[in-house]
Amino acid sequence: EISEMSERSKQNVAHGLAWSYYVGYLKIVLPRVKKSMEEFTSNNPNLLACRKTWKLHILIPLSCDVYDDLEKADSNIQYLTDLTETTLARAGTKKRVYKHSLYAIRDEENELWHCAVEYATPLQSLYAMSQDECAAFSREERLEQAKLFYRTLEEILKGSKECAGTYRLIAYEDPGEAETHFLSREILWHLRQQHHEEFPVHEETPPPTPSTTLDSAELNLQISMSDLPQPLRSDGF
Repeated sequence: EISEMSERSKQNVAHGLAWSYYVGYLKIVLPRVKKSMEEFTSNNPNLLACRKTWKLHILIPLSCDVYDDLEKADSNIQYLTDLTETTLARAGTKKRVYKHSLYAIRDEENELWHCAVEYATPLQSLYAMSQDECAAFSREERLEQAKLFYRTLEEILKGSKECAGTYRLIAYEDPGEAETHFLSREILWHLRQQHHEEFPVHEETPPPTPSTTLDSAELNLQISMSDLPQPLRSDGF
């Protein structure tokens, strides 16, 4: 009966996507991110001076609007290069390649900030389901699923020791009106926050402009906790 209720409310969709994303991808690549950053920095010491930004920045637009080319999403985001790739045998595929792209983000003063950034790819599945009659996903249901995906992924990663300090989730709502450089501003806000964590600023320095990025507290107000799926384990993790 509980399973049928979960099926009807589609709670298992976002929950399953979050776990699949973690087990099948993030748990594999995140523990190797800092090593890739170190190797890149040894040859390019000035680009990633702030160690706090040596993370994979994961974009989570709640609209599920994912661009395959970040440069087309925002002209202030420029592809720079790929970090050192990881090659593994995976599910029958020999030498499967995992890699991340490094981008230069241009700010209002024409200064470049560098980071590894990519979208959470399961959001493409949520978007595709909302366009497929068989899935019967409305736009409102897609939004709720995106929120639940973010909340579930955040909880999973918080409990993962091997992934600690290797990622930064950037969940946000797209602006109502088209803003040319909205995405670059979102990423820059997070990069500046990390710089302030590593390099304390003078008290007279004005704080950075608040981001429109959503945190988990805001999402808690938008999602009923009673509707969330229960954890698969009962030992507190």
